Amino acid sequence: MRTYKLTLFLILLAGHLFSCVASDNYGKPVVQTAIPRIEMMPNAPTPYKILNWKQKAKDYDAYVFDFNPDMPAGKMIWLDNSQRNLPQITFGLYTAIHDVRQGSAHNNGEFHESLNSLSAILGAGLIGIDKTHQNGYNYVKMIQNYFNSGTGWNIMMNNTCPEVALQGGGYGRDWWYDVLPNVLYFAVCDVFPNVDNADNIQRSIAEKFCKADSVLNGNYDYSYFDYGRMQGMVNKIPFQQDAAGGHGYVLYDAYMKYKNPRYLAHAKSAIAALNNQKESRFYEILLPMGIYTAARLNAEQGTNYDIEKMMNWVFEGCKNPKARNGWGVIVGKWGEYDVSGLQGSIIDGGGYAFLMNSMKMAWPLVPMVKYDPRFARAIGKWMLNNVNSARLFFPNEIPVGNQWLPEMKNYTHSVVAYEGLRYSDCYNKPELKDVHPVALGDGPNWNSKNPKETMFSLYSTSPVGIMGAIVDTTDVKMILRLNCNKTDFYANTTYPAYLYYNPYTVSKNVTYHPSGKVDVFDIVSKKYVAKAISGDTQITIPADQASVLVEIPAGVKIENHKNRLTANGIPITFK
Repeated sequence: MRTYKLTLFLILLAGHLFSCVASDNYGKPVVQTAIPRIEMMPNAPTPYKILNWKQKAKDYDAYVFDFNPDMPAGKMIWLDNSQRNLPQITFGLYTAIHDVRQGSAHNNGEFHESLNSLSAILGAGLIGIDKTHQNGYNYVKMIQNYFNSGTGWNIMMNNTCPEVALQGGGYGRDWWYDVLPNVLYFAVCDVFPNVDNADNIQRSIAEKFCKADSVLNGNYDYSYFDYGRMQGMVNKIPFQQDAAGGHGYVLYDAYMKYKNPRYLAHAKSAIAALNNQKESRFYEILLPMGIYTAARLNAEQGTNYDIEKMMNWVFEGCKNPKARNGWGVIVGKWGEYDVSGLQGSIIDGGGYAFLMNSMKMAWPLVPMVKYDPRFARAIGKWMLNNVNSARLFFPNEIPVGNQWLPEMKNYTHSVVAYEGLRYSDCYNKPELKDVHPVALGDGPNWNSKNPKETMFSLYSTSPVGIMGAIVDTTDVKMILRLNCNKTDFYANTTYPAYLYYNPYTVSKNVTYHPSGKVDVFDIVSKKYVAKAISGDTQITIPADQASVLVEIPAGVKIENHKNRLTANGIPITFK
């Protein structure tokens, strides 16, 4: 009896000591914040298939940057010797296959888009392709011709010469088209540092965005901003208040690189303008960039922006008929296919999703969970649906009866995707009248002379490397391993960090592959899940929950400073 009492005492004492250590050192588990529209998405999307996104990105780069490809569609790249803005040759990529506005024989080869080229360079760099030394070209240097000194704007723009773009049938001034090239350029410069002249361009962009934010002074109610005259402008384009998210993103990147306090002050000012909006003005990608920046500022600089409100703005979408009404995140099943998670119009013809937007949204929102792990489960569930649905844009991943050009499905060996995915056909093709969904594109609508193959969109496929860098599978179906560091630019990414979401109603053991001898800490549960491992190890992910697993060198002590956990002085989590 005395032996039993002594044993029980020792067990209780050990449990008490462990409990004290766990709670005192690491804080409380992070309560997850639900996003209602994500809750409407299935835990187990069907039919289920995850592409090898990294291989898809490699294949895409190998094709579109080949001047002599062995492909039915022919080459997608040409050299532009106009030497706009800089005395160097640059290059162009077709926006969509055989777009009649483009190519070396049209407009002196000058009409091409940085949003396409920059995305392709960024995606390739993220999966390890060196675009500074590829087949004799430094594409990262060549992309600098989009820095529009000729216009006096002195920022990266979507075209090397906006006037030529307008002559070729390009867009008029549209704020997101002017801001996003700079967001992309800062990311490219982090992936490919120390390229000649890049620093001058980045500093110029930061100064222009600082001055713009000063002029705007919290009021972003404009269609676009003239960075030459430094004034907000109104045209037929709806007001684009979420441009503040793009300004804030670039300026915080600039602050992290240059440590200029003015850049930090205006990053905060721009994100405050975003946070102070009364309703969603979501369109394309700048609002998610702003959400990521707001979460980082909250974590690293002690601000208090409302992340939950802005997350709902993205997923519920814009509901103002005077703005980009209906733009949000798709939820539902079209025909036999779950298409939840894709970004686009929720209301256009029953829904119209776009590949580019859907892939690019992973860039800010996956790393965001490191700074605000309250959203780990929400982002994990959304990404499971998004990644599964995104394959349907590729011709060999959707039945021929569900695509506009089944006779051309092998035109690029399914390397280049359709631009869009509609609930139903918008071109009144009789055999597609009652088919859901339909893979197609807007290319034939841009120009009446455009051939039908302009439905295949380089512009949409170029960001595929973002998915290739972030997304990996595990040995458990539907549990993905999402890299939280790959697109966390200008950040301290010393320790590997991965988001896992378990969609099942029971806990699942997943094989974890460490990068060395490490301890693995979950910043959601605030617990170690493995210690001193150097080989494949089973790790448990709770039912319908997410873990954000950070690798720390084995034996390094985690310290708690007011809920900011650090190891070797490096932040692990902020909440």
